[in-house]
Amino acid sequence: MPRTGVFVVALMLGGPALGGPVGPDVIVGGLPDMMHYGSLDGVHAYAVGTDSCNIGDEPLLWIQFSNEHPVIAQNMYRLKGGRIEQIGQSWLKHGFQALAGSLCGTCQNPGTGSLLGVGCSDPYSAGLNGSQFNLGPRSDVNAWTGEFGWPFDSAGNATTLTGRLQVREEDLAEPFTRYIVEAQYVTPDDAAAGNQNNNASWREAAIDQATFDATPIGATRREQAAIHAWAEFDPAVLLVAVDVPGEGRFNLGARVFQIGVSTWRYEYALHNQTSHRSAAGFSVPIPGAVVSDVLFHDVDSHSGEPYSTADWGVDLGAASVAWRTEPFAINENANALRWGTLYNFGFVSDQPPTTGAVTIELFRPGSPGTLSVLTTVPSSPGCGVADLAPPFGQLDFSDVGAFLIAFGSQDPSADLAPPIGSFDFSDVVAYLAAFGAGCP
Repeated sequence: MPRTGVFVVALMLGGPALGGPVGPDVIVGGLPDMMHYGSLDGVHAYAVGTDSCNIGDEPLLWIQFSNEHPVIAQNMYRLKGGRIEQIGQSWLKHGFQALAGSLCGTCQNPGTGSLLGVGCSDPYSAGLNGSQFNLGPRSDVNAWTGEFGWPFDSAGNATTLTGRLQVREEDLAEPFTRYIVEAQYVTPDDAAAGNQNNNASWREAAIDQATFDATPIGATRREQAAIHAWAEFDPAVLLVAVDVPGEGRFNLGARVFQIGVSTWRYEYALHNQTSHRSAAGFSVPIPGAVVSDVLFHDVDSHSGEPYSTADWGVDLGAASVAWRTEPFAINENANALRWGTLYNFGFVSDQPPTTGAVTIELFRPGSPGTLSVLTTVPSSPGCGVADLAPPFGQLDFSDVGAFLIAFGSQDPSADLAPPIGSFDFSDVVAYLAAFGAGCP
């Protein structure tokens, strides 16, 4: 695989840098409430309340009737069937005045509603965040720089849905599903200080299956995009941050499930947190693997946004499976993966997992044009457990996982069936080393 535009990625840690952020730094300190406005044509309208906090060491600008105040995105996701999917998004609430609360610490009150003071918090109820005359389109905003045009085009009140967080009823009426809501602040002086990558927080929500009313439950996870919920509720998810050099951030999650003797399901979720350049393609190497059941899932823009909602096309070849939208040069309003949204990619393969590089193709022109990201991918045929001598060759990762769980709670050698019961922890270490050596 070509290594064009390779960039080093690191495991996501979240939170501010050691010693605290420098400059203004707005975060979502709480997601206290939700409002359900009803439905129209099978689509429900919601709003999510937000408590913002300035955890930086300088006041944050909050100037009404200008482009020097925060805008607030609201999103909804579901965790079902081993994947996280975004099922709704809103337009952007435009902030109009900052109060001087103390949700996140001691507030240094600046004495004006045009600043959010150091250590201060500001509450916006769900009712305020759902007020349509304060909602403007996402397409006006560059999340990396925090810039947006002024005045904005208000959503108005054309219908109960316009501009609000919209979710299809079919995505809400599902058993065995967890729902997640997320809010993200974007504002120019926070971005200028380099503090824009911690501005999203998430919280679980309960959906009443009779009324479809929504209620936040559990604690708000501050400074974490909602994709972190996937990893929190499923520790086997591999999550990495992917920074575009000099520009924005993506978050990539990967999870592999063994669903048969020689069959694995690969799940990927790619979240664009702050990249204005956006993503136009995603590809996974599958050298010689047999692939089926290729999946793509996105979330549609609405309320007059100019973007296409066409699904990405799939190119299934001998060496890779790739998903792509129209390139920027052909359609500037193609269905690119833009900031504040998450798309899913997946497939079933006959090859077990190993470590390899997937590729993100960027949408807007610039350098680099692609990013290579190390994560979990299918191994090459003839590589892995089949090449190892027994008992290693009889095992796969799910067997080793079961062994490790049992090992942590009891003596597995006496209780587990062969071949697991025939060896101990040192054998597992040897197995893993041999598996890694056998799979390029």
